[in-house]
Amino acid sequence: MTHRLDVGVLDVVSTPVRTLWSRLMNANFASIMPQAVGAWCERAGHRVHYSCYTGIGDPLAELPDRLDLLFIGAFTHAAHFAYALSNLYRVRGTVTVLGGPHARCYPEDAARFFDYVLGFTDRAVIEEVLRECAPHRPLGRRLSAASQPAELPPLAERWKFVEAALSKAPAFKLVPMIASLGCPYDCCFCIDSTVEYRSLGLDQLREDLRFVLTRTPKPVVGWHDPIFGVRFDATMDAIEDAVPPGRIRHGAESSLSLLTEAHLVRLRRNGFQALLPGVESWYEMGDKSRTRLTGLEKVRHVSEQLNLILRYVPYVRTGFVLGLDSDHGAEPFELTKRFEELSPGVFPGFALLTAFGRAAPLNLEYQRAGRVLPFPFHFLDNHSAMNVRPKHYAWPAFLDHVLDLLRYSHSGPQVARRFAATRGIPRWIHLLSSVSSEGRGRIRYLTTVRRLLDEDSAMLRFMNAETDVLPAFYRGLARRELGPLYDLLPEGAMEHDHLAYLASTDSPSAARGGRGDECRPVSVM
Repeated sequence: MTHRLDVGVLDVVSTPVRTLWSRLMNANFASIMPQAVGAWCERAGHRVHYSCYTGIGDPLAELPDRLDLLFIGAFTHAAHFAYALSNLYRVRGTVTVLGGPHARCYPEDAARFFDYVLGFTDRAVIEEVLRECAPHRPLGRRLSAASQPAELPPLAERWKFVEAALSKAPAFKLVPMIASLGCPYDCCFCIDSTVEYRSLGLDQLREDLRFVLTRTPKPVVGWHDPIFGVRFDATMDAIEDAVPPGRIRHGAESSLSLLTEAHLVRLRRNGFQALLPGVESWYEMGDKSRTRLTGLEKVRHVSEQLNLILRYVPYVRTGFVLGLDSDHGAEPFELTKRFEELSPGVFPGFALLTAFGRAAPLNLEYQRAGRVLPFPFHFLDNHSAMNVRPKHYAWPAFLDHVLDLLRYSHSGPQVARRFAATRGIPRWIHLLSSVSSEGRGRIRYLTTVRRLLDEDSAMLRFMNAETDVLPAFYRGLARRELGPLYDLLPEGAMEHDHLAYLASTDSPSAARGGRGDECRPVSVM
């Protein structure tokens, strides 16, 4: 190496926010890959300035004014935030790099505003960027490894970055760890649907767990695996080898198909206190819930299993996707209400169906059908906007159903039932979620959107794909929420080609055989 670089690594967890939930929890959502990038840059001999921006404070104070190279990791909802910072630093002479989900989903757009756009990223990709470290304009250079990395830097090597992120968590602190990459399911809408499942080294897992015991007396580990416990016995053997009983608490996303009672017994014995299994739909994704049942029969089956999980694990949150093509009328929403009646101790999380560019092959079909809307990236967070026109609903009717469900789920009686059905810290997390942006705040926001569908013809025309002109409501909201960064956006940054994925391929086979009605498991070696 002929020159030691000053390298910035910025993990953008959130755009600027002011909610209590964000202040308490956002630092716990720091990503592992930006920390790995920082470690790889240090291995190459460079000075690393790492920051995790949680949405609180001045983002321009997070890093030095002068850097040779700036890596930014961002989800799509933070893309405009990242574009603005890239524009600012490029003016100062910094070479900028974008990685993370947005870079994978929208590489064509990101290349307009970054010198490098990274897909799958391993140490070799980072070292190539470090060696070249050159501006690429007007379009950035796109780089990608053949697959996800075979290994990541150990926790001890990235601990300084973990500490920097967790220093922003005022109370509850989750140490980020990961045991696998990719997913054994091919859920049609998911960014991991085409990523081969890969277990990381169990020896490294043991080493990381032993290390964290030396750094904090009562650590809480948040597992970042898309589906934790696919190789259940091997993973739990490694945890039990490394951790004395009761020394570490854990939280993880998993699949109902893996959460048998025998597995739950072992999870409880090893300190697992939070599980986040996905249900997604009462008509699809049966393999994830270990059933071929649909409708009310599936509600009863899933509810019975989740109540079983609650007997072993105190905090359970499950996810639903609203607006899937299998949904018709009021039934899917009423079935979810019935589920909440049967399982009052489970917190329901609701995501609006969103097509994130190249994230999933199904998005090609939506684009071919003209159903994808050009919502600015700022609103693509699964909550603020649904950028796929629903197949079986007009927009006003669909939002009426969504609002009715949200009002039921976060009503006083339902919040009280959840509070009574849980114990300890989880009951307070449930309460905070309902009274903050996820519950009442979201209801207020969607109520405004629903009203504008009646009062503002421009809103309905945009939502029906009759015009690409963004309604004033959304443009004004983006300006307010981005604050001073809005004025730093480069020209054209608020608009993107929402059909870029389709334009990049003329092959119908790119849809990987079509959608079908079921998301099937793929083989795991």
